[in-house]
Amino acid sequence: MAESKEVAKKEEFEPKIIAFLCNWCSYAAADLAGSSRLQYPTNIRAVRIPCTGRLNPLIVIKTLKKGADGILVSGCHPGDCHYIDGNYYARRRFIMLKELLEYAGVEPERLNFTWCSAAEGRRFASVVRQVVDRVKSVGPWDGYLSADLMEDFIPEAGNPGCTEPDDKGGVIDDQFI
Repeated sequence: MAESKEVAKKEEFEPKIIAFLCNWCSYAAADLAGSSRLQYPTNIRAVRIPCTGRLNPLIVIKTLKKGADGILVSGCHPGDCHYIDGNYYARRRFIMLKELLEYAGVEPERLNFTWCSAAEGRRFASVVRQVVDRVKSVGPWDGYLSADLMEDFIPEAGNPGCTEPDDKGGVIDDQFI
């Protein structure tokens, strides 16, 4: 009986997915998909960023901590980055972040990375459908990171390990130096 309730709950589940989209390619692909009236799930909330290479992995962690069920990062195809190689940096960071979060107990299906050019509205719609299906398959995010597991890794005001200012106005966490 409990299993049938859990299955029914999973079927009713509509995930909240935050999509970090490159301004030059993927956001334009999302715009093209919308203006072409292509059908895709409304589960994503797009966040336009200048380049996926500028996406700080801590933002992804904080997004999960705030209750997102899944993450999509989408940028320019390799070799087409407006900022030359930002998408390569993003891909490397994302692989490392995914491994770290999987080690911390986050299912890898929650974290998705893809390339979409500005002319690929259909591909973008297809990617969104796939990501929504992947996140639905693992169910709602239980907020495991909301525990103190990642608190020591996120520099912010109030964290006793983050007291020394750096030259960019941020802080240096002396426990990692």
